[in-house]
Amino acid sequence: MEKLAVDLNADVGESFGAYQLGNDEQLFPFLTSVNIACGLHAGDPLVMEETVKKAIESHLAIGAHPGYPDLQGFGRRKMALTVREVKSFLIYQIGALEGFVRAHKGKLVHVKPHGALYNEAAADPDLAAAIAEVIQEVNPELILLAQSGSEMVKKAREIGVKVVEEAFADRNYTREGRLLPRNSPNALITDPAEAAKRALFMVRERKVPTAEGKMIPISFDSLCLHGDNPSSVGLARSIRQAFQGSGIQVVSLNQLVR
Repeated sequence: MEKLAVDLNADVGESFGAYQLGNDEQLFPFLTSVNIACGLHAGDPLVMEETVKKAIESHLAIGAHPGYPDLQGFGRRKMALTVREVKSFLIYQIGALEGFVRAHKGKLVHVKPHGALYNEAAADPDLAAAIAEVIQEVNPELILLAQSGSEMVKKAREIGVKVVEEAFADRNYTREGRLLPRNSPNALITDPAEAAKRALFMVRERKVPTAEGKMIPISFDSLCLHGDNPSSVGLARSIRQAFQGSGIQVVSLNQLVR
């Protein structure tokens, strides 16, 4: 019987200036991959560099986490940008983070869009194609980390970009397989025991429970936790302990490209 394996990733490096978000240092020991904010929706050059250094020291797969240029809205608001504008903002952010990674003798492994950009590209073929094209143009060795079954996955595969599908251990889903909007009741999962039980079920059964109580199939090789979730450290610890106790391997993203 094939041994089950999964990547555990988190969105990190989201502090900026005098504002502290998340608990990155406490979270890192439980992860195998990180998606580092690139300065437009969150993060700043000092935070980016420090987060890259800590990720390299922790032997984590490093990814760029670019979003819309919307610091006030934390990148979670839709923006009326052209495809050309989106591509330019992506190149700008990926290049900035890769500069810090190279300066500290590391390697950029993947790209995961953030927030509204991620959610819109999950359903918008043109936006999804733009993201895949940027990766192909900037560095075809990079992996796109994208929502399971999304347009991003389809477009990446169409043009030959490496892609790993992800699911969410700390978010509830709709019956259509989309993430429940954050302003909905119970959108976030904050109980560590519940998150661990859910993660085990998802990895073993390749299904996810919806907010309506139904089970829907889901294809993924990486599980995401949000670094800005106040319960993120407890969730990550509980999930890693559950995986360890169940014989599920936790491996970095670059080991899971199919």
